[in-house]
Amino acid sequence: MRKGVRLGIDVGSVRVGVARSDPGGVLATPLETVRRGRGDLDRIAELAAEHEAVELVVGLPTSLSGREGPAAAAAREFAARLAGRFPPETVRLYDERLTTVTAESGLRERGVRGRARRQVIDQAAAVVLLQAALDGERSTGRAPGEIVRGDE
Repeated sequence: MRKGVRLGIDVGSVRVGVARSDPGGVLATPLETVRRGRGDLDRIAELAAEHEAVELVVGLPTSLSGREGPAAAAAREFAARLAGRFPPETVRLYDERLTTVTAESGLRERGVRGRARRQVIDQAAAVVLLQAALDGERSTGRAPGEIVRGDE
């Protein structure tokens, strides 16, 4: 397992959920919800610098069949813009099928409802995404997902 903090990025149309791992790459925890729009990439870059992140894992929303739709295209575009701010091979896309559903279910089971759930669902989805990527790397010995090339 590679060492270093990773950030998990769950890109939505309104908000971006951000999670972080411990330096050993074992456990993902919620970090922040960033409002989508002007300054979102700046804030994520600040979080990456603050936490000395070695990698950013951006969720790629695909259908259960593996097809990519408009949300996946938007995530790819966001990841490419983000990758333009970091050294090569820092930003990766990782299949995030069912992360929001899993996050919603977990929050519901813990009794988090309504507005409180909406405020943390993006972070919870980022945690599920990042934990899946960390677990996948630990079990296969390979870095998760696909490398994103910057477009800037």
